[in-house]
Parts: sequence; C-alpha cells; structure tokens
Amino acid sequence: MSANLTIKTFRKEMSWVRKTEQSWVHRLCQQVLKCGPVPKHVAFIMDGNRRFAVKNSLERAEGHIMGFEKLAKALEWCSNLGIMEVTVYAFSIENFKRSKDEVDGLMELARQKFAKLLQEKENLDKHGVCIRVLGNLNLLPHDVQVAVANAVNLTKHNARAVLNVCFAYTSRDEICSAMRDVAHGVEQGIIRDSDISEHLLEQCLYTRKSPNPDMLVRTSGEFRLSDFLLWQTTYSCLSFVQVLWPDFSIWHLYAGVIKYQRNYKAIQEAIKDNLIERERLQKESDYECAMEELRQKQTNHFKDTDIKSCVQDYTKKREQRIKMFLDDLERRRNKFFDDLATDQQVTNAAAT
Repeated sequence: MSANLTIKTFRKEMSWVRKTEQSWVHRLCQQVLKCGPVPKHVAFIMDGNRRFAVKNSLERAEGHIMGFEKLAKALEWCSNLGIMEVTVYAFSIENFKRSKDEVDGLMELARQKFAKLLQEKENLDKHGVCIRVLGNLNLLPHDVQVAVANAVNLTKHNARAVLNVCFAYTSRDEICSAMRDVAHGVEQGIIRDSDISEHLLEQCLYTRKSPNPDMLVRTSGEFRLSDFLLWQTTYSCLSFVQVLWPDFSIWHLYAGVIKYQRNYKAIQEAIKDNLIERERLQKESDYECAMEELRQKQTNHFKDTDIKSCVQDYTKKREQRIKMFLDDLERRRNKFFDDLATDQQVTNAAAT
C-alpha cells in the first residue's frame, strides 16, 4: 500500500480542533491541578510514530496519521487544563534524509492537514486558535509553502489559543537564521553592532511572538532534545516519557504538569535571576557606549548630570533603532507569506 493511498484512507477522520465530553474523573483532576501553577505554554517532541507502526505491523504512513490523531487529542487536553499555547516538532530538517517514500508521505499529509484547516475556519475562529508555522519553509515544496501561508494568514488574527507547528525546523538553523537577520540589520545601517544582545537575538527567532515554553514533553523514552527549541527551553521543565507518541495519554500530561508544579519555584527564581543579569549587562553596555560617544566629542570634563543625560539619550536611540529593525524584520517575514498567498490567488484565477 502506498503512503498516499494510506493517508487518503484516513483523511475523513482527521481534524485540528475537537471538543469531546469529559468524564467526572478528568474534570476533578483538572480542578485539582488548577489549584497550583499550570504551564501557559507546552512544547511536544512527538517521537515514536514510526516505531509504533512497526510495533503494530502498520504502514509508516499510518503511524504518522495516528500521531496526528494523538496531537488533536493532546491539544484538547491542553485546552481543558488552561494551557493556551502549544508548540510541536512536526518535521525536522533532518527528516529530509529519510526515504523518498516516507518524506513524500509526510508532505502529502501536510498538504491534507493544511487544506483541512481552510475548511475548519469557522471552528478555528470560534475557539480563537492562531496557527503559526515555524521553520525554514523555503526547503518545502512550493505547493506546501502555499498551503502553509494560507493557513497562517487564515488564523493570524485569532488570539485566544496558539499552535506553533515547527516544520522544516531545527534549532541550529533557527539560530543561524536569526544571526543572518541581525547581520543584515547591521549591514543596512538600521542597527549598530553595539546593539546586538542576547535579547535582540531572541527577538529574531521564529518564536519571537511567543513566551518560552514552561514545559517540554518528549515521548519514546529518548532523553535528548534533538535540536528542538534549544534556546527557548533553557528554563523549561523537561518531561521525558517512555511511551511512543501515539500511546501518549492524558495521564502522562497530568504527570508532566505535577512535575512542573514541583519545580515551579526554582524555575521562576532562575528566570528572575537571568532577567536581572540581562538588565545589568544592558545598562553596562549603554553606559560604555555613551561614554565612548562623549570621548569622541573630545570632551575632557563633564559633570555627572552630563553622563546621566548622555546615557539616557543613548538608551532611547538604541531602543528606537531596535524597534525600527524589528518592524522591518516583521514586514519582510509577513511579505513572505503574503507573496505565497498571492501566488495561489493568481494560480486560481488562471485556472478559471
């Protein structure tokens, strides 16, 4: 059985947003968990679809389909717990090294799922779900890029819940992309090399619109991040689960939340310490840059009030430069999606 035929067999069963009746047991568990801190943002490494297929004598394509079915359920579980942002590792750049049949099957699944999104607009709007697709999308077939762009543009104004789909993604590629964007800003004279900081680089990542994940869950018993959100998960609570992704259950999610709650205080203290250190380093950098500007003016004698005023002026100008740079970056990234959507409109017009 071919990958495409297998996918078509399951096509009617697949949906992004679901709402099913909960048992009193799960309602009780959720109420208990909500008495403590609940993660606002959870990331999933959905590992084990292929092994699940082999274990159950299924086609690999069926394993990936069942993996999507589990994702739909996990999104519902998260919503019921009040977890309103989820990021999933759907397709790594490394996955392009797999067999042609498997890659083609995954691309076909992506086409169908993003096409399904267009059909579910009313349901997505009703639940306020925003879909973002993060990754090096130029690596994808053009028609998949167009499908992604249409899905992103369709839901970009929704704000109640967010699903980030990491597709053609690795963290190293993401960081390299951010570095190229920063270098472009310096070359164009929009920002200075002295403006570059940890915070600025963070604002250039694909995930710039999202808070960092509070919790990361990886299935299949592997204890590694596989080049996923390496920057963003520095202060995330990591939960490694032994089961394969299609076998992942709501009880595993509950266990992850409990672990997060046990470590919540230590994690928040570490985040706070990091923010304090960032602010200290930025103030130190602004002071040094402001003093250098004063020295270049060949001013040998200046008062403390002059120094303070100069530092404040430099900080204000730096923030203006960075805002201009980030606004330009956002325009360029939005143009990428808009151009793809326009391509689709032109194609449709030509067909009619």
